[in-house]
Amino acid sequence: MLTSFEALFNTDLDRLKTELESYESDAQLWKIEGTIGNSGGTLIVHLCGNLQHFFGAVMGGSDYQRDRDGEFSKKDVSKSELLEEIEKSRQAVKNGLQALSEDMLESNFPLEVFGHPMTYGYFLIRLQGHLNYHLGQINYHRRLIKG
Repeated sequence: MLTSFEALFNTDLDRLKTELESYESDAQLWKIEGTIGNSGGTLIVHLCGNLQHFFGAVMGGSDYQRDRDGEFSKKDVSKSELLEEIEKSRQAVKNGLQALSEDMLESNFPLEVFGHPMTYGYFLIRLQGHLNYHLGQINYHRRLIKG
């Protein structure tokens, strides 16, 4: 099961990279228009922070320090820097999953992120859903901004 989770997250991180590379310019990546509150760049920064925090720090024991508020205030990060963050996130996912055993999927995740206990397996599904939700938003943003 852990190899399936790794394959799912790698596929989605590949899609995130493709979305990022599909923006025609760094400026488009950060453009906000109409009622859209977050740019594609903001969502990518947020996703990378989320993955590096939960997989890297919480599961994998890295020294990553998350600044969730900062994820939504950073602006004008270059595509190349964001590509590096995606690769750091990919490594964090790998490290976090390697720190787990199949038996741990049924044990409780150490944090009550949503105010109630949940298993590692359940939380991994939530993390994957969160990634896909924002991937859809990034795709929509890119196409909307491109016109």
